[in-house]
Amino acid sequence: MGAVRDVLYAAKRRMYRGDRAGTLARVLNRASEWMYSSGVLSPGYAMTLEVAGRRTGRPVKLPIVVAGYEGQRYLVSMLGSDAGWVRNVRAAHGLAFLHRRGREPVQLTEVEVGERAPILRRYLDLAPGARPHFPIDRTAPLSEFARIADGYPVFRIEPAG
Repeated sequence: MGAVRDVLYAAKRRMYRGDRAGTLARVLNRASEWMYSSGVLSPGYAMTLEVAGRRTGRPVKLPIVVAGYEGQRYLVSMLGSDAGWVRNVRAAHGLAFLHRRGREPVQLTEVEVGERAPILRRYLDLAPGARPHFPIDRTAPLSEFARIADGYPVFRIEPAG
């Protein structure tokens, strides 16, 4: 089982070489955007994030997993701080929209590094596609998540306005 998992993880990492979505990842993301936005054949924590592009101002959409933890909702960047959507969210001062059977305006607030560990673990429980991008197993102790937390931005989702 471990060998199969390693092969699948390697394939998923190749889809995001240089922390950028390759052709196959972009095609799969488009399909996921539609499914997640419409709520078709996807769990309730699967949504689409829309944020203004930092250079063009045009809406950029991508499929995301919303991790619930202690009554709050969070977004995690599986590709780290250099992910385009993270840079767009920061440039937009956290203003974004979530899509799932409608469009919800939200304010995304970056979570301090010291608070990220349990949220990262919860995220990996929900997002199997993100696991290949993390250097630890989803069942690792919180201390291991705390050790890597500075490399994975986490944003709290709050109502806009």
